[in-house]
Amino acid sequence: MAETSQFGLPLVQASQAQKHVTVNEALARLDAVAQLRLASVAVTVPPVLAAEGDAFGVPAGAVNDWNGHEGEVAVYSNGGWVFVTPLFGWRAWIVDLSRCSVFNGIDWVTEVVALSAGGAMTQNRVVEFDHTIAAGATSTTSVTIENGEQVIGITGRILSDFTGTGLTSWDLGVAGSISRYGNGLGLLNGSWVRGLSGAPVSYYADTALVLTANGGDFSGGTIRLVIHSVKLEPPV
Repeated sequence: MAETSQFGLPLVQASQAQKHVTVNEALARLDAVAQLRLASVAVTVPPVLAAEGDAFGVPAGAVNDWNGHEGEVAVYSNGGWVFVTPLFGWRAWIVDLSRCSVFNGIDWVTEVVALSAGGAMTQNRVVEFDHTIAAGATSTTSVTIENGEQVIGITGRILSDFTGTGLTSWDLGVAGSISRYGNGLGLLNGSWVRGLSGAPVSYYADTALVLTANGGDFSGGTIRLVIHSVKLEPPV
């Protein structure tokens, strides 16, 4: 059956019986891919309870009904799976990653601003995580700025009050520059930080964020932190 070149929509043939079947299938595919939302690009087993219109990026190692469709988009339609082949440069929102991704001809890659024909990428990254304050004069995050990232800034919002005997404020930075992203910051739930790098700072090793107590020590609290950065990847 003839299909359109972009979305692989089936075309009605001359003198075709039951034309509505072809038209409805085309509309179902168009509905799924025109504003593409992929539930996941990592699931290898087709879900048993998929809903009409659910779409997945089929990864390597996929089995059952997805076997042999690696790199394609699987769309659940009319009780079964139909497949669309994405083109280089297609964009999709990956639901389970909460990330926008671009198809590079092989894989879906996240947070891409620009992508060359050879696979080189410029990525704008936003990494969000919650950090629970450890008791003491400082508290170090387990999530790190990655090797090769250029950090634009760090933002955050306190989710539960920072507490501690004598504690008056806190600073945010990294080892060797403890207030790079903020100093004299507030302690109460809802307080926020928006620490811009004076100039974009490049990191050449995985680097944790460090919270430093002022006036006393930390005893507790929770904050949601976000690393805003740019990362460059060479061609493949």
